[in-house]
Amino acid sequence: MLSVDNISLSFGARELFGNISFLINERDRIGLTGKNGAGKSSLLKIIHGQLNPTGGAVSAPKELTTGYLPQQMTITDSTTVLEETLSSFSKIRKTEKAINDITKQIEKRDDYTSASYLKLCNNLTELQHSYSIHGGDKYIAETEQALTGLGFRRYEFEMPTSKLSGGWRMRIELAKILLSEPRVLLLDEPTNHLDILSIRWLESYLKNFKGAVIVVSHDRAFLDNVTTRTLEISLGRIYDYNVPYSEYLVQRMERRKHQEAAFRNQKKMIDDNEKFIERFRYKNTKAVQVQSRIKKLGKLDRIEIDEEDNSAINIKFAPAPRAGSIVIEAENLSKSYDSNHVLENIDFLLERNEKVAFVGRNGEGKTTMAKIINGDTEYTGSIKKGHNLNIGYFAQNQDELLDESLTVFETIDNVARGDIRNRLRDLLGAFLFGGDEIDKKVKVLSGGERSRLALVKLLLEPYNLLILDEPTNHLDMRSKDILKHALLDYDGTLIVVSHDRDFLDGLTDKIYEFRDRKIREFNGGIYRFLEKIDREYEQEIDNKKKDSAKKKKTKTGTGKEEYLKKKENEKELRKKRKVLSGIEGKIEELEEEKARMEINLNNHNKQISDPEFFEKYEEVNRAIREEMEKWEKAAHEIEKISENLNING
Repeated sequence: MLSVDNISLSFGARELFGNISFLINERDRIGLTGKNGAGKSSLLKIIHGQLNPTGGAVSAPKELTTGYLPQQMTITDSTTVLEETLSSFSKIRKTEKAINDITKQIEKRDDYTSASYLKLCNNLTELQHSYSIHGGDKYIAETEQALTGLGFRRYEFEMPTSKLSGGWRMRIELAKILLSEPRVLLLDEPTNHLDILSIRWLESYLKNFKGAVIVVSHDRAFLDNVTTRTLEISLGRIYDYNVPYSEYLVQRMERRKHQEAAFRNQKKMIDDNEKFIERFRYKNTKAVQVQSRIKKLGKLDRIEIDEEDNSAINIKFAPAPRAGSIVIEAENLSKSYDSNHVLENIDFLLERNEKVAFVGRNGEGKTTMAKIINGDTEYTGSIKKGHNLNIGYFAQNQDELLDESLTVFETIDNVARGDIRNRLRDLLGAFLFGGDEIDKKVKVLSGGERSRLALVKLLLEPYNLLILDEPTNHLDMRSKDILKHALLDYDGTLIVVSHDRDFLDGLTDKIYEFRDRKIREFNGGIYRFLEKIDREYEQEIDNKKKDSAKKKKTKTGTGKEEYLKKKENEKELRKKRKVLSGIEGKIEELEEEKARMEINLNNHNKQISDPEFFEKYEEVNRAIREEMEKWEKAAHEIEKISENLNING
């Protein structure tokens, strides 16, 4: 379907990748992986046509369309949530407008046999056919389903987009791309701004998507649930694995073992030849052999192995100071932002050494609850904090609290104590600060880099309650694993707000779901919670079906009764149409009589001096108005009966 042919991309002297080729087939589900900076996002831009390669080309049919969701985008629209999302159906809406315009023209015409009238009718028929074929009868429902699936409530559909955060705007862009149904979807970190329930909706959508999907993501569970093929960019080359991410890791390990063995054998051969060349370079009797070996080494395709840091970064949090057995106790806790009630009469108890997760749709109060516990926002109700409590809080804006005058290394060096001081470079490397990056000033770091640095800083300070709000958003797989292992060994109490199921799995043993201003407690891990949610959802759907069937049965009665009712409606419809036809005939007669009288008026006929003439003229006008009222009433009744027949027939 789409072919990437010998693509190369360079920025100055640096080559990201060279001469890579692969095919994207219909219905492919591809996970694109590789180290940070390997060129994953750049490759998506090339496929989308947003970036030109240094060499090679992308070949695809002219009619093939791609939909691209970047990690970051600048959006300046100022409409509503629903209206902006509906803009992805521009062709359907244009057809819809044309249908409405022609319908209005036809309503004003009475030259039913003229060529222009018939042409209008033909155009309307063609437009209606096109409208139906392209989904005009269902596009609004599909839009509402997509917005609901991605976390919007129905009352938010009319909210101005200018009031939304960047994360919620990205959801609208994602909905627009999905609804436009391109042949190839290119998604760069699509789960970053989604909650768990929205991520699961997106997984379900992508599984049933008719085209191909290429996704870059650091969400292992998402990749395993969506993809069936993995492309790895390593040392500027592409390696193609026909398996999802977790299986790719196993196969990659096997491939790397073979590569390492081949690398060692080649290195030994190179060393042996170089020694021979060095030893006999100046001996005439060996000149031919020396030149032969020099040529051999010159033509050699040298094996490269991507550097991989396999050092065991066994990071431990600073020991937690002893706290009381009750860490947090809240009663009748409520929080509102103006008229927006986020939390209402919440009771919450957190005991020492518990590790709990806050989950739920965005905007349901998870972050608000974390801020209340940390003392960062006002509330009503009561909250008691345990004895000797020392809270470490990683917020989504934690990066703003760093000292911008310090370097990356100085920021960590100032808080590190004990043996870990000898491994600060390893620790920073594990959180993607390698080489000279540790000497950068905090003020020049990106938002993601600052968040990672704030997280490393938190690792090294002694707290007995850690509150982490979306700590994995800017981490790669390895960094997340290192953080997770450190948290598993942490001897304090933990609250983590996260949408990353793989990160939460095995880390927390209690889930608090935030929904409809309340919280519900679930004992067990994240997957047990999701199973329970699925069962509740299935039960809810089942109950709705039963209620719907019951109402339908009550409303429509037996099949025989429904049939008789339909026949009665059809009979009534014929009767009403006959009445309407009679009214139209009467109106036509009156209009003709009025026209004749107006001709006399215009010609100043002698009848105009007769008072009875004007009385008659007014009587005709009054009769026309009365007949028009009858016509409107009859037309409304016919429309109502027709709707009933369409609903029940």
